[in-house]
Amino acid sequence: MTKAASAKKAASAKKAASEKKAAATKQTASAKEASPVKSAASAKSAASAKKAASAKKAASAKKAASAKRTASAKQAASKTSAAQKASKGAAVKKAPAAKKVAVAPKKATARLKGTAPAKAVVHPPGDESPTALVRRARRINRELAEVFPYAHPELDFENPFQLVVATVLSAQTTDLRVNQTTPALFAKYPTPEDLAAANPEEVEEILRPCGFFRAKTKSVIGLSKALVEDFGGEVPGRLEDLVKLPGVGRKTAFVVLGNAFGRPGITVDTHFQRLVRRWRWTGETDPDKIEAAIGALFPKSDWTDLSHHVIWHGRRICHARKPACGACPIAPLCPAYGEGETDPEKAKKLLKYEKGGFPGQRLKPPQAYLDAGGKPAPPLGAG
Repeated sequence: MTKAASAKKAASAKKAASEKKAAATKQTASAKEASPVKSAASAKSAASAKKAASAKKAASAKKAASAKRTASAKQAASKTSAAQKASKGAAVKKAPAAKKVAVAPKKATARLKGTAPAKAVVHPPGDESPTALVRRARRINRELAEVFPYAHPELDFENPFQLVVATVLSAQTTDLRVNQTTPALFAKYPTPEDLAAANPEEVEEILRPCGFFRAKTKSVIGLSKALVEDFGGEVPGRLEDLVKLPGVGRKTAFVVLGNAFGRPGITVDTHFQRLVRRWRWTGETDPDKIEAAIGALFPKSDWTDLSHHVIWHGRRICHARKPACGACPIAPLCPAYGEGETDPEKAKKLLKYEKGGFPGQRLKPPQAYLDAGGKPAPPLGAG
């Protein structure tokens, strides 16, 4: 090989090595340049992942807190419900205790003359069915019929005219006061014609003990004139005719129809109203609605005697302010037992008229009443 060729070959090799070195340097620089980009992308990806993890953790914590609050609320509601149930259970447990007390008067009622103790204990539930109500109401009436077999209208009368006048006078006063007043009235004015022609001032003087004597004088003279002018001096035996008379309403009309004509009627006076509500036979307060409600519980043939039984019981035992629960013959059947005195001995002192050993309201009571130990009322001014 010539020297020139050798030099050429060496230069060519040197050039190739130089180019190779330059290429390697360029590749290294390119790699270095790409590395920061890749590192930045990696850092960005890591930051994004960290942020997502943080958000996920916050959401998880929020969800856990919400679940905790829900669980806490449920637990509180559960405790409240449990407390309400416990309270309700306690109330339910107390109710039978009150009912047990109502059984006690069975012994006390046996001491009451003419009283047969109830054969079983019946306590009406709050959701008493109509059929159960009818049965309980009729049973109470049967029990009262045994206690007051001599029950009768407590106004003295000898004919329908005297009864209608006495019933009008009994408004806002006692039957006793009326019975003490009417003898003088009927002695002077025995017929509708006589009373229709009476001097009002003279009648007022006679009726003064009854109270509201001027208004009552106007009523009895007015109804006497109506009887003379419209009914030939006779008391009509129909409800629609009776209520047309001055001072005569449905209550008075039914007293007259039931006791002077033998036609059934319910007398809704203050005692009757009080007792039928106390016994939960009805919740009505209007007399006409009470009459309809109670009439539906009993056959029509029972209406007049039912009125006597209820009214007599209200006057003698089941008083308005302090009923004698401990001496009541129907205490086991009464949903209001305990409203009054439950001690038998104390309750016995609350009894009135023949049940308490006192005179009745009539000056001339029926023989059956006297045979049962009843006493006639004293005349006016006799004490």
